[in-house]
Formats: sequence, structure tokens, C-alpha cells
Amino acid sequence: MTQTFHGTTILSVRDGARVAIAGDGQVTLGAAVQKADARKVRMLEGLGAEGAGVLVGFAGSVADAFALLERFEAKLKASPANLMRAAIELAKVWRTDRALRRLDSMLIVADRACTLMISGQGDVIEPSDGICAIGSGGSFALSAARALRRRTDLDPAGICADAMQIAAEICVYTNEHIITLTLDG
Repeated sequence: MTQTFHGTTILSVRDGARVAIAGDGQVTLGAAVQKADARKVRMLEGLGAEGAGVLVGFAGSVADAFALLERFEAKLKASPANLMRAAIELAKVWRTDRALRRLDSMLIVADRACTLMISGQGDVIEPSDGICAIGSGGSFALSAARALRRRTDLDPAGICADAMQIAAEICVYTNEHIITLTLDG
């Protein structure tokens, strides 16, 4: 089963211990834009590798995403330096719990050590090239980020910003109000 989310684009780019995550601000209800400056990326302070923080971005239903974000944060607090363990624990609960199984959202989480995509099908995916994207404009942002990495010397935040601008030019569910958060190695 393939999940398709409308109304957001989240992109993460990693270069060693430096990582950035960006999200657009558009919220749509049907064919109408309801809000242009929503915040879909967050920093969880004091968690992750070396306690430097964890970046989180979400796509899908906002209420579902916040429910998952709360559960992820609880799993992360149980093992604050092990992002992979927290992600796998969340994915297990998400897939097996009857109420959580109905949640319509995806997450990207990143600390200084790794970046992961987490889905409700139990997937925990670490991108091999350090670049991943979710949401309706995700494939556009992912393609642009990969091209920018190959052809420029931009840092992760710069790649995120430029790739998200490109996605906003193509995807009607992505706007140009982009928030980018970073962790520097």
C-alpha cells in the first residue's frame, strides 16, 4: 500500500555529522490553501547523539503527526542517544497498535549520527546517500537535492533551501514559506 500525502513537503540532507531538515508551510483543505506558514519541522532539544538534539519533520494529517511525534519523543527519552532504537520501537507500536495503525502520517528524524524515515507500515529507512523526502512534493525536492549535491558545494541547509524552492515551483501542495533547521557536526 502506497501512502500519498497532500499539503506538505519535508526534505532532509546530511553531510557527515551536519544535517538539515526543511519543511514548507502550506496547509490545504481540499483544493483551498488554509494556512501558508505552518511549522512542520521541530527540534527536540537534549536528545539524540551527544545530546545535540533531534530534528523531526512530518507529513500527513497534522493531528496524527502530533500523536506520533509525542510517542516518538517518549521512545527517544527512553533511549536518548539511540535514534535507531527509538524509531524501531515507534514503528513496531505504530504497526501493531489498532488505533495507531489508522494514523495517516510519516516522519523524518535526524540526529548527528543518522537520518531515518518512519512509516506506519513498520518501515524505518536510513537513506544511503543521506537525502530523503516525504510528502506530496517529496519526489520533486528529493530529485532537486540530489542534483544540487552533485553540482554545487552548498552545505545541507543550502541544498534544502534551494531544493524546497524548486519543489514549490512544481508541486501545488508546496509553498515557498520554508523553515530549515540544522545540526552542525
